[in-house]
Amino acid sequence: MTRHECATDRSKDMSCPLLIMANSKPFYYGGQAVIEGVMMRGQENVAVAVRRPDGEISVTGQPLANLYKGRLRNWPFIRGIIILIETLALGIQAMLHSAQIAAAEEDEKSISPTLLWGSVAIAVAFAVGLFFIAPLLLTRYLVYPYITSALVSNLIEGILRIVIFIAYLKVISLMPDIKRVFAYHGAEHKVVNAYEAGMPLELDYVKNYSTSHARCGTSFLLAVLVIAIIVFALLGRPPLWLSILSRIVLIPVIAAIGYEFIRFGAAHGRNLFVRGLLAPGLLLQALTTGEPNDSQLETALSALKKVIEADSSETLISNNQA
Repeated sequence: MTRHECATDRSKDMSCPLLIMANSKPFYYGGQAVIEGVMMRGQENVAVAVRRPDGEISVTGQPLANLYKGRLRNWPFIRGIIILIETLALGIQAMLHSAQIAAAEEDEKSISPTLLWGSVAIAVAFAVGLFFIAPLLLTRYLVYPYITSALVSNLIEGILRIVIFIAYLKVISLMPDIKRVFAYHGAEHKVVNAYEAGMPLELDYVKNYSTSHARCGTSFLLAVLVIAIIVFALLGRPPLWLSILSRIVLIPVIAAIGYEFIRFGAAHGRNLFVRGLLAPGLLLQALTTGEPNDSQLETALSALKKVIEADSSETLISNNQA
């Protein structure tokens, strides 16, 4: 069934995906895995589906804040920074919510902004320390005394950064709880791949799709680490304090460039050269995705259907008002 056929048959079959159009451009859905569930981000809404201990699926949705859907989100490079903030904030909020649902805490309380942004700050500090400051210090004290070339020392630092990142993913992928989260990550990719292929959002259709996706956050993070090698190499070998400062303040700039690369790659995925550039990120996703079971796929489908239905309703209302 084609997308055009799906759109015309939408009123008859709610399992048929509908591509939301925004300003004459298609909107591409995406999300992330959470504890025993999946979060899906839409054009105007976000939905979280979590498998309860009793086997039922809890699906909740809410409108997105204006920051995450304003005009700035369409500006090249600026949108990368906004999406980075959005991913951290929405991701941690969804994680905390899913943890409460999965633990069968019926008296769930709203997550305070202090707790949310405090969690974001801790997550950012940990990531910066492990993947940016630690490789810098290792290179400064173990490599600098023996190598005078700024280019070579920055290259070694970048390789160390990537090795630490891959090792970190490998270690956490061995944890049983993380394995389940990664299986939900695979489920999220499968349902999005099926949706973008124009398939009905039904279990039998989505289960045969790939667990990798060109717009995955894992590929984005790898792109950031590679681009960081180029950016930091341009700085040479400044004093330690300035090197540490640059590893912190330039992260948004590098993330913005990385997002544009991933966005361009996803839009030109049929090009052989572009596919070659994307290949390392797709291979790395083998560490962060697992083959989901039917239960996990059903949960991911519930999240995507919820957010598509919410966006479709708002689009129809807007059209009627116009």
